[in-house]
Amino acid sequence: MASCRVISALRGAILMLALLVFLGNIMMWIIMPTDTYYNNWLLHILADTNSTYFGIQGPIMLDFTFPILFIAVLGCVYLHLGKRVTSHTTRSCKGGQELRFLKRPMIVKGLGIVTLTELVLFTLFIALCVWYFSDYVRHWFKQVLMRSMTRGEKVWQTKLDRVGIVTGVTGNLCLTFLFYPVTRGSSILPMLGLTSESSIKYHNWLGHMAMSLFTLHGFLYIVYWIITGRLSEMLKWGDHYVSNIAGEISLLCGLGMWMTTYPSIRRKMFELFLYTHYLYIFFIFFFILHIGIGFSTIMLPGLYLFIIDRYLRFLQSKENVQLVSARLLPCDTLELNFSKSRALNYTPTSTIFINMPIISKLQWHPFTVTSNSNLEPDRLSVLMKCEGNWTKNLYDLISSTSPIERIRVSVEGPYGPATTDFLRHDMLVLISGGSGITPFFSIIRELIFISSTQKCKIPKVTLISVFKNSSNLSVLELIIPVSTKSAKYSCNLELQIEAYVTREKGHPKDKLKPPRTISFKPNPSDAPISPTLGPHSWLWLAAIISSSFIIFLVLLGVFTQYAIYPIDQNTNVIYSYTKKGLMNMLFICFSIVITASFAFLWNKKRNAMEAQQIQDMEEHMAGKTSTSLFEQDDIELESLPLQSIIKSTNVHYGRRPDLERFLLDLKEASVGVLVSGPKKMKRDVAAICSSGLADNLHFESISFTW
Repeated sequence: MASCRVISALRGAILMLALLVFLGNIMMWIIMPTDTYYNNWLLHILADTNSTYFGIQGPIMLDFTFPILFIAVLGCVYLHLGKRVTSHTTRSCKGGQELRFLKRPMIVKGLGIVTLTELVLFTLFIALCVWYFSDYVRHWFKQVLMRSMTRGEKVWQTKLDRVGIVTGVTGNLCLTFLFYPVTRGSSILPMLGLTSESSIKYHNWLGHMAMSLFTLHGFLYIVYWIITGRLSEMLKWGDHYVSNIAGEISLLCGLGMWMTTYPSIRRKMFELFLYTHYLYIFFIFFFILHIGIGFSTIMLPGLYLFIIDRYLRFLQSKENVQLVSARLLPCDTLELNFSKSRALNYTPTSTIFINMPIISKLQWHPFTVTSNSNLEPDRLSVLMKCEGNWTKNLYDLISSTSPIERIRVSVEGPYGPATTDFLRHDMLVLISGGSGITPFFSIIRELIFISSTQKCKIPKVTLISVFKNSSNLSVLELIIPVSTKSAKYSCNLELQIEAYVTREKGHPKDKLKPPRTISFKPNPSDAPISPTLGPHSWLWLAAIISSSFIIFLVLLGVFTQYAIYPIDQNTNVIYSYTKKGLMNMLFICFSIVITASFAFLWNKKRNAMEAQQIQDMEEHMAGKTSTSLFEQDDIELESLPLQSIIKSTNVHYGRRPDLERFLLDLKEASVGVLVSGPKKMKRDVAAICSSGLADNLHFESISFTW
């Protein structure tokens, strides 16, 4: 107990240090457009960091790149220490109740469901952008008269040029924060209690802002070149300054991505959205060539962490994982069961990305993990509803009269929250619509495990599920894992299920077909799903971030000293901006590839022995009996000891639940309301919880669409 207090205190100190470093970094953003920075701070920074190893790029990296990477390393240590403390918040932990209003949901047009904290932070970011834009305009307008005389143009034309530059510079501010929400293995997001899935809306907001500013930036410059009779500037590649052609190519790539992000296009033509989003590679590449590597280092930390995460995902995706079985439900729903390493632990509501080359070599689709790593240590399961071409093709492939014996599968993840705190509530209300029920399977199974292994009071659980047809009721059979290993558990969890079938008036006369299980033959090249960087993944990630950045600095210093400096010291010649940018990108990629590959291969060897042991065990079981472990799912739920946790299951036909009446009638002191389903359902529940009519409701929306 004392060690837990020490670790908690240490984590608190790390969190405070990271916050102070971040506030210092934000202060640099605030002060940078001011005269104080240019006339005072910058002169001192350049004098104190005058070095032939890094040049002007050095102080920029010191101010903007190093602090964020330092925070990322601190986050890795913070999360590693968190593994040594129980991840379940006890009911005695009631701190922060006075700040509950900061997490109360609000419905804002254009933003959706946000909390007061999110709204305040978003407003502050908008204020920072406005300050950044306005103060840069004020600073550069002081130079307009002299610049207009030098160029031989009117003052208002020069002002238009300055406004165009500032618009692009402000867009770079948005781009700086754009990559943090989509870095799935980030150490920064979970340190703040966020996940990549829950933060994807921030990526959307920042993306719209950045592309609006970049588009305006390009438009203003086209207008400026036309009115000054210099339209030929569009075809110039400035090798020693801003490259206009590179900027135009970058903008076109950005517009290609931007146009396909709108919901109407993304949902109806997901493949188009997916493939055009790969244009981000060319967008960033030509963006760096456009503005030069010196200014690009301002947005480098977010991109740097994203490249590390993307390369680790690439390494993981190159391995084939073992698909053990599939279960076909009568409601066009498919459950896939994978072999899992016992070293892989994940939290409830985690998401995994799946690729099947037999369906599509390029498409990766996210699915919520329905299994629990504690209750089912050797299995990872996902549930998918056949609603798109990808899932329909997979369902048809597996359900065909001559089913395939093996399917090649690659995965990325799983990704989920660092911790969960379901025990802090007296009651949990899980509200789902359609396939939105899948995240709740892992939550219920986690509560089963906690109640079976720990002596603590478990909150009562009410599951309210809304389906279109009665055939969808078959997914409720998957709530409790039915296997010989999980059947030994007994718990005091109280689960009540309220199912609503909206498009049928009564119980169907035709009996539903039972689920059908398809088993796949194991292949020696397939391996269980294992942690990419082993059980100490956060420490390995910290080592990758720090060591790769050190290697990058060494390479950059040698290159600057012996290639750039000898040319730049000659006043008549300047080293090519294009070559400098290309070499920096090469150094970054080389450093990350070397360090990440070493960490991945090191941990892969450690996983290989465990994978072989699992394979030997499965072959032994297959030789002992012809019935696989997962074919035991045909056992009726009533025959299992765990069935006792379901106190009642009520099915209501032809109507929808009266959520407002149900939630407002709850008398428990603390009720956690988790919603996963259509956007309208989430907004309706958020409106109820934020109405102020009940102070005991704590709202949380679970997103299962990327």
